Amino acid sequence: MDDVDRIIEQWARERPDLETPAMAAFGRIYRIAHIMGARQEKVQNGFGITRGEFDVLATLRRAGEPYQLAPKALAASLMLTSGGMTGRLDRLEKAGLVTRSPDPDDRRGLVITLTPRGFEVIEEAVTAGLAAQREVFEQLPPADRERLAVLLRDLLALMG
Repeated sequence: MDDVDRIIEQWARERPDLETPAMAAFGRIYRIAHIMGARQEKVQNGFGITRGEFDVLATLRRAGEPYQLAPKALAASLMLTSGGMTGRLDRLEKAGLVTRSPDPDDRRGLVITLTPRGFEVIEEAVTAGLAAQREVFEQLPPADRERLAVLLRDLLALMG
């Protein structure tokens, strides 16, 4: 029995008319995301970056060589406003993890590029973050891991 089961029992007692399987499933998804998010943030903080800064560095790294994107492309990928993006870029630039330079294809634009130090930090942070995820995930039997991945993909697809 877990906390979600106790919540469902309370609703069953107070509102026996409610059908709560969806509440139980999403309650657990939320709790898993919250707990794992906190673990990931702790790992990222060990590299001197926040979760948001990790996302910027990871997006640049995934872009492939030369590990650069326009600020608008970064903001769109991360679903951020330009103001939110600017704050993250300011901190990352000050830390020496990214540089801003003129976009050679657009005189009015900029490109954000990972520095060698930024590349090193994101490589280490991604590796450590995946290790923290695997530590939890691999406690499930392989068939359950596969089934869970498929079910979550299907559920996410249904949500749009």
